[in-house]
Amino acid sequence: MNAWLKIVTTHMVLGLGLVTGGASRAPIEAAETPQVINAKIETRAVNGSLAETLRGFQAQADKPEWVGYSVAEVTGDRTVCCGNYNDSYGGCGTCRLEKENGTASTTTQKGGETGTLQLEGSRQLVVLFRLEGKQVTRIREASENCTLDAGGLPFIWLTGVKPQESVVLLTDFVHKATFEGHGEHEIGQGALSAIALHDDASADRAFESFVAVDQPEQLRKHASFWLGAARGKSGELLLQKMAKNDPSPEVRSQVAFALSVSHEPEALNEMILMAKDDESTHVRGQALFWLAQKAGQKAMGAITGAIENDPDTEVKKKAVFALSQMPKDEGVPKLIEVAKTNRNPEVRKQAMFWLGQSNDPRALDFFEQVLSR
Repeated sequence: MNAWLKIVTTHMVLGLGLVTGGASRAPIEAAETPQVINAKIETRAVNGSLAETLRGFQAQADKPEWVGYSVAEVTGDRTVCCGNYNDSYGGCGTCRLEKENGTASTTTQKGGETGTLQLEGSRQLVVLFRLEGKQVTRIREASENCTLDAGGLPFIWLTGVKPQESVVLLTDFVHKATFEGHGEHEIGQGALSAIALHDDASADRAFESFVAVDQPEQLRKHASFWLGAARGKSGELLLQKMAKNDPSPEVRSQVAFALSVSHEPEALNEMILMAKDDESTHVRGQALFWLAQKAGQKAMGAITGAIENDPDTEVKKKAVFALSQMPKDEGVPKLIEVAKTNRNPEVRKQAMFWLGQSNDPRALDFFEQVLSR
C-alpha cells in the first residue's frame, strides 16, 4: 500500500564518532553522536532549557548552520532518513542535508560500505534544525545509523537534551505552522514527525492537543497519520476517539487511512465500524477503500456488507471498487457474484466494469457466459 509519506527511525552506535570534512573522525561523545561528514563540528551541552539554547544559536546564525541532538526513539520496525520513511529497520546510507533546491536526499550504502550497526538497547532519533538568517528554516529527523552530510556547514551537536524539552520545543513549531502551502508548512511537518518518533509520554500528550477539535483541520489530519504510523496503542486509542467525535468528514476520512497503517489489532475493527456507521458517505467509502488494502476475512465481510446493506448507492459503488482492490482470488469471485445477483443495476454495472479491468480469466469466462445467453 502506498502511504503519504515514507518515514523512519533507527539507532546507531559503535563509537564511530563524528566525521569532519569527509575525511577524519573525531571521537566526540561517541555513544551519543551520529556519524557526520563534510562538516565543521562543535559539541555543546544544553545551557538552561533546550528552547533557550536553540534561541541563543539562532540569534547568532546569520549564515546557514545545523544544530542537532538525539533522543530515545519510539519502538517500531522502521528507519528514518531525512524525512524518508521506510517501514522496516535497515541501513540508511548517507543523508545529504544540503541540496540546491532546499531538500534533503539519501544515498543508500552499497558494496563494502559498512555504515553503523544496531546494538542492544534503545534506538536513538536524531533531530536536526537548520538555522539561517537568525531563524529556523528547516527541521529534519534521521535514524542514528544514518551518515549525515552537512554540505560543509557548521554543525553543532547538543548533549544532555531531555526528551520532554525536545517535545515542548517542537510543539511550539507545530502550533506556529499553518500546514498549508510551503515554508512554515514544511517546518511544521518536520516538527510533527519528529515528535511522533519520540519515546516519551510527553509526545502522546502533545498529540492529544494536536487532534483536539478546536485545532485547525489540517493539523488534525496530519497528526492523525502519525498516530497510526508511529504511536502504537496510545495512537490507536486516540484515532478511535477521532473516528467517533471529530466533526469534520475530511478529518475522519484521514483517520480511516491512519487506522490502516496502524499495527494495532483493534485498528481494523474501528475501520469496519467507520465503514458501517459513519454518517458521511465519503467517510464510509474511504474506510471501505482502506479496508480493501488490508484484505482478510474481516475486511471482506465489511465490504460485502456495505454492498448489500448501505443505503447510499455511491457507497455501494465504492465498496465494489474496494473488492477490485482485494487480492484477485478473493476479489474476483465476489465481483462475479455481485455482477450476477445484486438487485441494484448501478452496482451490477460497477462490478462488470471492474471485472473488465481485472484481466482475470475467470472474468473472461463470466463475460462469455453473459454474452452467450
